[in-house]
Amino acid sequence: MTDVDLPDGEYTAVVDNVEDGLATAFFERDGEEVGNAVVDAAQLPSDGRHADAVLSVTVSGGRLDSATYEPERTERRAEAAQDRFDRLSERPPSDGDS
Repeated sequence: MTDVDLPDGEYTAVVDNVEDGLATAFFERDGEEVGNAVVDAAQLPSDGRHADAVLSVTVSGGRLDSATYEPERTERRAEAAQDRFDRLSERPPSDGDS
């Protein structure tokens, strides 16, 4: 497990995966990814210990000070990703299509 190498403050964290009691999370601020860390999954809310969970977190002294699961943001992010996938998977019309 590593410390969170970010300045103190509030961030959005997105859980990438949880395995063997450790969670890998990517941290964002103002819509930009600013870092990642592996943290003890027990530091996360129980309902946010899954891939793609969106959390509001506070970092203090290089550690997670608090973490709150955001189910609505998690759902919106999943829907947006599915929409992007659907658009990308659409086959462009061929020259013979009318």
